[in-house]
Amino acid sequence: MTRRYFGTDGIRGEVGSETINPEFVLKLGWAMGQVLARENQRKVVIGKDTRISGYMFESALQAGLSAAGVDVRLVGPMPTPAIAYLTRTLHASAGIVISASHNPHYDNGIKFFSSEGTKLADKVEYEIEAKIDEPMTTVDSSELGKALRVVDAGGRYIEYCKSTVPMHLELRGLKIVVDCAHGATYFVGPSVFKELGAEVFAMGIEPDGLNINKDCGSTSPKALQEQVLKHGADLGVGFDGDGDRLVMVDEKGEVLDGDELIFIIAQSRKKAGLLNGGVVGTVMTNIGMELALKERNIEFARSKVGDRYVIEMLKDRKWQIGGESSGHIICLDKSTTGDGIVSALQVLEAMIESQRTLHELKTGMHKYPQKMINVRIKAKVDLNSNKIIQAAVKDVGEQLIGRGRVLLRASGTEPLVRVMVEGRDPEEVDLLAKELAGIVEDALK
Repeated sequence: MTRRYFGTDGIRGEVGSETINPEFVLKLGWAMGQVLARENQRKVVIGKDTRISGYMFESALQAGLSAAGVDVRLVGPMPTPAIAYLTRTLHASAGIVISASHNPHYDNGIKFFSSEGTKLADKVEYEIEAKIDEPMTTVDSSELGKALRVVDAGGRYIEYCKSTVPMHLELRGLKIVVDCAHGATYFVGPSVFKELGAEVFAMGIEPDGLNINKDCGSTSPKALQEQVLKHGADLGVGFDGDGDRLVMVDEKGEVLDGDELIFIIAQSRKKAGLLNGGVVGTVMTNIGMELALKERNIEFARSKVGDRYVIEMLKDRKWQIGGESSGHIICLDKSTTGDGIVSALQVLEAMIESQRTLHELKTGMHKYPQKMINVRIKAKVDLNSNKIIQAAVKDVGEQLIGRGRVLLRASGTEPLVRVMVEGRDPEEVDLLAKELAGIVEDALK
């Protein structure tokens, strides 16, 4: 079956579009409520990031769920992984996050979690989509869902994050710059590191509904690099708008992406005898990580792009550590989903236990030059059926045989085709990526 609305991470788009509008989101809330109520599951947690449209969609979801007879627990602006955690601890039937993650303020989206804090099963997503096409009804007024605000949600999540590292672990003596991207971590993020003893310099903590992810956070780390050097900090931590992505900056001002951070966590656990199995990356993972893990006798496997596919493969193999270059890092023994704060704490634990700096820890992995270019498109496309594009991909691949690789994929969350070229020679990589991106852009006009 083909999903009509759901992508790899819920439903996302520009505010006012066909699906990201109040009428559709009202119906979406009702449809989910109908599916849950059928199983006599009648409590849903709703959280959101800081973009201005979140107020509108929170009200629409609440109304739809109430009309279906489902109670709502509102937690306000909270990181996506916090909703996964609170859904479990509040014994809710499901969790909903109103967020477009790393996208700008004019986009928004709806993500869902099961009662276990995991992504919804395909079967449930299909059931919700089917219900959206049915006429909306309202239960008897005596059975309408009620809405309550969870006033201690932030405190609960902060304590959970701190519990993912050993009790003896302290960050006292460390200077850390924390960039919250004016997003959902703006309060809880700095608090976690402060309560563990670090001296924290917080930035990106003044959300106004429009500045989320704007020239800051994990997707724009330049400001974080500057602040780390300015304060003479030991490191910097950068989150995206909903707190499920992480990049870090070392004491020299150099950025570490998801691949490097996963390598550090896996290497540390291997040395401590705590790495159960291997590591799952994606087809986008830098080959440098794969080679570095191999040198340390750590198994490695690649999944499709998307944290849901990483998690599926981890569960199938009974492994714990995986993630994406973009900064989605999965530690299944700590969380059911990617969590920026929890992942940062795992890296800090590796630093403290090894008594090495972040820069020193990353030197065991040599990244191959990699160039990624996003080509914006107007509608979904089948790249495999375009002969011009496929011929161009084949040509680039043949030029890189034995020295690199090429990958072309349509984004599951944005109207983009991602062109990635990786190899030993940075100039060749840059040239080939630009040539291929130009061909793709012309072919899809």
